Amino acid sequence: MKLCLSLLALGAAAAAVPSSAPAQNAELDAARRTGQVGERYDGYLGYASTPSASVQRQVQAINIRRRTLYVDLGRRRNVTPEVAGIATGCELLKRVAVGESYMLSDRTWRRRSAGEAVPHPSYCS
Repeated sequence: MKLCLSLLALGAAAAAVPSSAPAQNAELDAARRTGQVGERYDGYLGYASTPSASVQRQVQAINIRRRTLYVDLGRRRNVTPEVAGIATGCELLKRVAVGESYMLSDRTWRRRSAGEAVPHPSYCS
């Protein structure tokens, strides 16, 4: 219950977190489109399959920036960075395009199919 209330309180602020770096590399874009890299329920990017070392470095850099944002957001909202990340993950999962991979809290990678609804975990408002 406490997690649900925290997620509701974070929703609007979490939506402001970018899904990737502004100057995103075409290689990372391709890895997302082909399902190698995808959004995770916890607000971080992850590897559904092993991408190139260059893509891995970009994902790590994005995740470092996201972690910094979650620490700051958590401080401002009086929640842990993990709760801030999960709340942001709810928003980021809404942006998963057809063909892209995503991971829900069961830690299983999926790919969004044409006609499939946007992933929306039960704990997201």
